[in-house]
Amino acid sequence: MKKVVFLFLFIISAFILGAQDFRFALLTDLHVRSNDTSAFYDLKRSVEEINRTPGLSFVLVTGDLTEEGDRSSLLRVKAELDRLKVKYYALSGNHETKWSESGATDFGHIFGSERFDFEQDGIRFLGFGTGPVIRMMDGHVAPQDIRWLKETLAEKPEQPVVLVTHYPLLPGDVDNWYEVTDAVRKYKIKAVLGGHYHSNRLFFYDGIPGFINRSNLRNEPDNLSGYSLYEITPDSILVSEKRIGQEPIRWGGYSLKHTYYTEDNASYPRPDYSDNRTYPKVREIWSTKTENALYASPIVYNKAVYIGDDAGIFACYSLKDGRERWRFSSGNRIVGTAAAEDQTVVFGSADKLIYALDTRSGKLKWKFEAKEPVLGAATIHKGVVYIGASDGTFRALDLKTGKLKWEYAGIKGYIETRPLVYDGKVIFGAWDNRMYALNLEDGRLCWQWDGGLTRMHFSPAAVWPVAARGKVFFTAPDRVMTALDAQTGEALWRTKESMVRETIGLSADSSRIYSKTMQDSVVCYSTESTEARRIWSVNVGYGYDHAASMPVEKDGTVFGSTKNGVIFALEGKTGRLLWKHKVGNSLIGTVVPLNGQECIYVSSEGIVGRLRQEK
Repeated sequence: MKKVVFLFLFIISAFILGAQDFRFALLTDLHVRSNDTSAFYDLKRSVEEINRTPGLSFVLVTGDLTEEGDRSSLLRVKAELDRLKVKYYALSGNHETKWSESGATDFGHIFGSERFDFEQDGIRFLGFGTGPVIRMMDGHVAPQDIRWLKETLAEKPEQPVVLVTHYPLLPGDVDNWYEVTDAVRKYKIKAVLGGHYHSNRLFFYDGIPGFINRSNLRNEPDNLSGYSLYEITPDSILVSEKRIGQEPIRWGGYSLKHTYYTEDNASYPRPDYSDNRTYPKVREIWSTKTENALYASPIVYNKAVYIGDDAGIFACYSLKDGRERWRFSSGNRIVGTAAAEDQTVVFGSADKLIYALDTRSGKLKWKFEAKEPVLGAATIHKGVVYIGASDGTFRALDLKTGKLKWEYAGIKGYIETRPLVYDGKVIFGAWDNRMYALNLEDGRLCWQWDGGLTRMHFSPAAVWPVAARGKVFFTAPDRVMTALDAQTGEALWRTKESMVRETIGLSADSSRIYSKTMQDSVVCYSTESTEARRIWSVNVGYGYDHAASMPVEKDGTVFGSTKNGVIFALEGKTGRLLWKHKVGNSLIGTVVPLNGQECIYVSSEGIVGRLRQEK
């Protein structure tokens, strides 16, 4: 209450003083589609009003410029923002990075950068991304962005700074918020500006003042779009809401003279690692910190671990001790999981190329160029590589030569998943609401399923489908588990009994499927039943989770992982919880079990590790 009273008093005093050094506008959460009218019209009216407003120094645009992250929508927004009469600085939001046909690379190409750094009247403004990239996870500030932030702030340590993000730097919004606040708290951070909540709010991020701003979209009850106007005075940073056609209404501010925080972070919440004390026999055999974020899942082949990273580096690590053996640089980020066979590892890159490397040396064997980024995971079956890309095309390539065997074009959304080979077909989902089954030999369409889904965001596109007993199983963001006839693609059953999302795994004997729910639990269903029949459900206690990390069974143990750094193991037949272990606070991709007690994992924090339960 004291903070609120203090805040109110200095806002009133600053208003009376009326002094200001400069003003700027902030637009956020535009959510424009390439073919819509409402959201685009809201943006158009805001641009027109900003252009009529005298004395503005610049405009900040703080993420979710588009609804679906596609290139045509981004270009449409840029064309409208280019009409601004003052310079603008834009950041991506989760809608540009999670749902992105380009692997979140188009934003930087179109707007010139994924970060910004500029000064205005002695105050430095630093903007950086908060993800997530392709994966469904909390917001995340990549290791390379934290390095940039530290290096940039150290250049002028006494200068006042305003940070600009999309996500609030809060627990539950950004998984590694504390890494950011710890990195900056010894400097003079005056405020953090952003959006995401679509409303006006004041927060403290581990003591650092934060502003969250309204969406540009029209809202209830007045059905008016709008944006924020900021004033920097000699002693304050003040914000007003500007509804289209109305006078600005001041709603918040912070003092530029008052010190709100110190370097001491001891009083602020940090991730809870108590599970590791509960299960002390689980330990890390080794962990290797890489330089960049990891969004793909690892693979293990011939006593080595292979993984691609957010900077386009594909690396090989020793399975025994985690030491790097070799690395290969592609031209852009790697988010698709690789596949290996016959001393060859294959993966796609956002640089539009599919690469095949020698597993022993990392030397290039061949590469194949697609028309757009290749975000899909690879599957190798009998000397053929199956992989999808963002050019609406799914391809089969010869593993030895890289020559195209066949391709299927006309897919309306980009492909992210790992293809399933089953019953003479290759089966995969795409971000166009559909599941496809193509003939393995010639790529001919056998069937497609859309389930009446009406939104791109409900597509069965991130899940890695599995199959058994003549059925194909998957879950999607619509929170439904589905079983299709593998021959015809007809739905045999669909259930919302458990709130599952984008995760599926198959038991070694093919009698059971596993899926994470969105709150604490893992469920197991029968593959043999003609209707949805749940065998068990167990509360693992991992909290809220929406990460598309697949459960995997090995030697009777089901391994799973979450968006907040937790890896767990269950008994496959009964669901009994065997152990949990927390390796960090960020996304863990689909783990690779080595046996019933060990697994290889990677974290978006840039960590590759080996975990073991000691007997």
